[in-house]
Amino acid sequence: MKVFKLQSLKFLWTLKPPNRTFHGHPRLLASDVHSQYESIRWGKQELPKYFNYASDVLDKWSEIEKAGKRPPNPAFWWINGKGEEVKWSFEELGFLSRKVANVLTKECGLQKGDRLIVILPRIPEWWLVNVACMRAGIVLIPGVSQLSAKDILYRLQASKATCIITTDKLAPAVDSVAPECHFLKTKLMVSEGRREGWLNFTELYKNQAADHSCVKTRIQDPMIIFFTSGTTGSPKMTQHSQGSLGFRPLLNERYWLDLTPSGTIWNTADTGWILTSVASVYDPWVFGSCVFIHNLPQTDSAVILNTLCRFPIDTLVGAPTLFRMLVQNDLSSYKFMNLKYCISGGEPLNPEVMEQWKSQTGLNIHEVYGQTEVGIICSVFKGMKIKPGSMGKAAPLYDVQIIDKNANILPPGQQGEIAVRSKPIRPLGFFSEYVDNPKKTAESERGDFYVTGDRGVMDEDGYFQFIGRDDDIIISSGYRIGPFEVESALIEHPAVVETAVVSSPDPLRGEVVKAFVVLSPAFSSSDLKSLTRDLQDHVKKTTAPYKYPRKVEFVQDLPKTVTGKIKRNELRDKEWGRM
Repeated sequence: MKVFKLQSLKFLWTLKPPNRTFHGHPRLLASDVHSQYESIRWGKQELPKYFNYASDVLDKWSEIEKAGKRPPNPAFWWINGKGEEVKWSFEELGFLSRKVANVLTKECGLQKGDRLIVILPRIPEWWLVNVACMRAGIVLIPGVSQLSAKDILYRLQASKATCIITTDKLAPAVDSVAPECHFLKTKLMVSEGRREGWLNFTELYKNQAADHSCVKTRIQDPMIIFFTSGTTGSPKMTQHSQGSLGFRPLLNERYWLDLTPSGTIWNTADTGWILTSVASVYDPWVFGSCVFIHNLPQTDSAVILNTLCRFPIDTLVGAPTLFRMLVQNDLSSYKFMNLKYCISGGEPLNPEVMEQWKSQTGLNIHEVYGQTEVGIICSVFKGMKIKPGSMGKAAPLYDVQIIDKNANILPPGQQGEIAVRSKPIRPLGFFSEYVDNPKKTAESERGDFYVTGDRGVMDEDGYFQFIGRDDDIIISSGYRIGPFEVESALIEHPAVVETAVVSSPDPLRGEVVKAFVVLSPAFSSSDLKSLTRDLQDHVKKTTAPYKYPRKVEFVQDLPKTVTGKIKRNELRDKEWGRM
């Protein structure tokens, strides 16, 4: 039987800067081998049959740390802007996460494979729950903290989650739908207070022992499920494995973050996004780096800029909206303590914003492009030539191409759909499936490719440029918003007979939600400004507030096909001046 030797992660800080074109397995150079696993074949690569990110990555860094071979940099550093601060080493992260794992398994009765929904803001407990779920083999389902009761109901019912962890702010919303969620057994609240029917997370984990033994997980075992919006229907459950998120960064080396154990990364994305899992958990900790977090209840330019001046953050990751906001300030009055590397992802960044940021700070913004299903697809690596308007080259492990509707590869300079080769070997970083939706899983492929639904073009140097969505998804401030969700909320209002939701250009957010509304005759003589506010408030209350239409236009009818389908593309083209 062949064995795969999963060595200590010393190689991550003894390596010289990698060759940017090297797409192979990292050189595992350490002599102290702690784990030996039966191997499996994955294309041309041999991978461990068993892998657990908590025991095989985090605990290894704890050992390196205790041996004095890692710089005295925290693994996790959290502030809330009000004087409170939390710093954990890898050893402390391990100690506390084992206690939380005991809460989940002993107090809540969760077992390997059970599903847990966590809806928490940027607080330390979110990271403890993440690591605890890895240790216990529990499948984590993160949600953005703006979810409404209706959103929570759908997620609980669709996922069959047996446990939910949230704050006292969202607990009433959970209670309002819990009677309809027959699989839900346990509710945990992160709060200093108490609530009937809820266990107090903080009290339980502080009183737990820290002697939890990490479960044995296969590399293909499910680890996390993200709900991702689609153009039609409700959000899909996108499932990732221990391998696709946890082991992937070991294969990809430093291709987009290029971190070190002495580095500190601050990612401002919401905890419900895959970007936070990738940029604030898996990828930084593979390299023993410090994950810095500011609670950021609101995105405030002054707070962000002052934080960059006061703390030794060398890598900043955020949506384009973040940088659009920051360049509206006089950046010459701020002196960043240690910032060297800026990354933008979630949607295209305007070249003019990149130029303004560069002229005022001297720093480049490196774009990354990815999706919930497959993670980072393209990126502008550190040291790579930056081409304004380009999102870089294909990420290691991925064969990215521009294809036509028949899955034929198009030559450089020709516009088509951005796709990633998925056959004959499905790349390790790919999602496992859309849970309980084999039809959608199959539809995500065309020929030998996974199709992104985005249109783009590749130049002669292999740089990709984003052209636009090939479907109706709206990406506003990094949030993916499906028109169906907004339309469903609007149609519940008595004033709305019919509606179509599309993206509309916005200088700050890139694009925003716009609703075209056909009114009921009873409301035709209403004050339209007042009615607009009423409709916007209605959507905020019905679904997550970030989905509300910032623009509303009242029309007599909507453009439709002969079969009665709304021509959203026509409305969208009109908004973007393409008619």
